[in-house]
Amino acid sequence: MVVNRVHVDYARNEKSEIRNPKSRIRNPESEIQNPESEIQNPKSEIQNPKSRIRNPESEIQNPESEIQNPKSKMTTLTLPGLIDPHVHLRDPGATHKEDWHSGTAAALAGGFTCVLDMPNNTPPTTDGDALRAKQRAASEKAVCDYGIHFGAGADNVAIAASLAAQCIGLKMYLDQTFGPLRLDSLEPLVSHMRAFPKEAPVLCHAEGRTAAAAIFVAQLFDRPVHICHVSRKDEIELIRKAKEKGVRVTCEVTPHHLFLTRDDCEAIGAGRCEVRPMLATRADVEALRANLDIVDCFATDHAPHTLQEKDSASPPPGYPGLETALALYLELVREGILALDDVIARCYENPRRIFDVPAQAETWIEVDAEAEWIARGSEMRTRAQWTPFEGRLLRGRVTRVVLRGATVFENGDVLAKPGSGKNIRPNFSLSTGEG
Repeated sequence: MVVNRVHVDYARNEKSEIRNPKSRIRNPESEIQNPESEIQNPKSEIQNPKSRIRNPESEIQNPESEIQNPKSKMTTLTLPGLIDPHVHLRDPGATHKEDWHSGTAAALAGGFTCVLDMPNNTPPTTDGDALRAKQRAASEKAVCDYGIHFGAGADNVAIAASLAAQCIGLKMYLDQTFGPLRLDSLEPLVSHMRAFPKEAPVLCHAEGRTAAAAIFVAQLFDRPVHICHVSRKDEIELIRKAKEKGVRVTCEVTPHHLFLTRDDCEAIGAGRCEVRPMLATRADVEALRANLDIVDCFATDHAPHTLQEKDSASPPPGYPGLETALALYLELVREGILALDDVIARCYENPRRIFDVPAQAETWIEVDAEAEWIARGSEMRTRAQWTPFEGRLLRGRVTRVVLRGATVFENGDVLAKPGSGKNIRPNFSLSTGEG
């Protein structure tokens, strides 16, 4: 079998990026939906709804290699280590679901070399003590790099602002979620938007009208805002209109909201189907796909729970997703919806820019783009041991991950030692608790 190696000469320094318009995974009969525009600056936000996502400073060394549809040659892709801006690794507080070792091992298996963890732990990451406990657990167990989002509460406005330099961003929950962090009134939304440093990201779990509220309040204080896991037609169309007006809003979508609808719940199972935001309609999925040009990031929202919990009378919401995500993104490329460069923009370039993720020197992943495999939760690294994509035939699998020059994952084996992952906001002393 012929193997074409497509090597992406990605960032060895801050300015090196990825792109070659002739080297793409594509469907020969398909086009990117809006071929006229481009993002001129990799550090700029995606504000023009006519933009075609690519980066003019980077290079794919073999411009003739393609993964074609449907009869393609096996191609090995060498890509930058992916960044997932939205995971829930459950540690501390619920390590029977996941911990920093099992969760970051799943990340490596999925091609992610950096994950950004959400604050809805038990107890939630809403004060210095909880932050120190999470940092300590991560420093002892993580096998990929990581950052931590801080949780916004009704009464921790000053604390959140004071700890901003030690975290990636501030997460505000404006709708129903797992845990006690939902903000039920307008006052804390306004107070946190006003007080949190403008150079630090603010992220919102905000659906429908609360998404509009979050965007509006951010505009009042002239600050950017990031809307998490957009799932519905009205939300993505609102964000498009805001971007057209020059509003500084970015957003993410998840694989499950791009591939699953509420019609899949019968096959997945009622309890296992529970997720927030809930799975939507086919029309919502089609709207997300039609508006991917203004989606800044892909995020798994990796949110593991055990099968016993998911099959109980009160199933908690959330899906594991780190190990299936990349194959699903490549499926979008094969369908002709995206180019490979577009996936890289949403899984590497844009998360780096939005969340100020430092470059990882000598870091890349190798992907057998033609490897076919069946998604089986029992074979995955996540402690949850299940997936909403159970039984689905996937195509494309990570074979090797190199982090800072060391092979940390190869052919299914995690080779990194617990604690070898680095905190990307390292200005926090675990021994003293001081910045």
